[in-house]
Amino acid sequence: MTSLLLGTLPLLALTVLPAPDAVFQDQKQDTVRRNDAQEPDVTNDAPNQLRTVVLDAGHGGKDPGCLGRKTRESRVVLKLVLELGRKIKQEMPKIRVIYTRSSDHFVELAERSAIANRNRADLFISIHCNASPSSSRVYGTETYTMGLHKTQGNLDVAKRENSVILKEDNYQQTYKGFNPNSPLAHIMLANYQHAFMGSSINFAEKVERSFRSSADRKSNGVKQAGFVVLWRTTMPSVLIEAGYLTNPTEEVYLMSEEGQEEIASAIYKAFAQYKQEIEAGG
Repeated sequence: MTSLLLGTLPLLALTVLPAPDAVFQDQKQDTVRRNDAQEPDVTNDAPNQLRTVVLDAGHGGKDPGCLGRKTRESRVVLKLVLELGRKIKQEMPKIRVIYTRSSDHFVELAERSAIANRNRADLFISIHCNASPSSSRVYGTETYTMGLHKTQGNLDVAKRENSVILKEDNYQQTYKGFNPNSPLAHIMLANYQHAFMGSSINFAEKVERSFRSSADRKSNGVKQAGFVVLWRTTMPSVLIEAGYLTNPTEEVYLMSEEGQEEIASAIYKAFAQYKQEIEAGG
């Protein structure tokens, strides 16, 4: 069935990663590197070293993301990302931390992955908040990797996150005609076999375990779907849904300093475990 789909749609271009030489041609200044003036030493050639992480706060600016009763996704996830970055830099000063955005402004999805690729990141973490239009009682966390959605719910999340491209200029050209409202287009996108799928799932599992054990959160597990923001990344990549803004209780938690600290700490612990494991050759 997959071969039939590939033969009938022009979306085959979505399954082709940009050539490595093209990935690094546009060396633009990225949003934030470090608060201190001196870059850490990344000249160590030891294998399996995790040197650079890119932290992506979803949405921003003209794209507010999910809306709760009191806040919007773009603001909550920015605070979570900045807190996570602060923890990493405090505990691991040699790690290079880069943000796709450090204020409430709009960044195109293609540019988010391009920032990670330009900086040769070893890990890409995109943080979001979820929504459930059908029920305000749904709550909990879930972490996605690139892959084929297995449920309608996974597809709905991907369609909502990918619809951001409609706010971009020339999105049809940038994303090779990808239609974020088409379920078939998402199947095509998800069929792209990410070279770092195993490592992405490994990190995603650590994140969800840490949410359960460190933050006492309800984990809805590790899932897969076709996300544009993960499509072109050339490193292990995950998209974390930190909670549901459509659940009033969870919205208050996500807005609180305590909640943000717990979420950021849980992700940091997963990051530290992942770093230790891959640097030990695991």
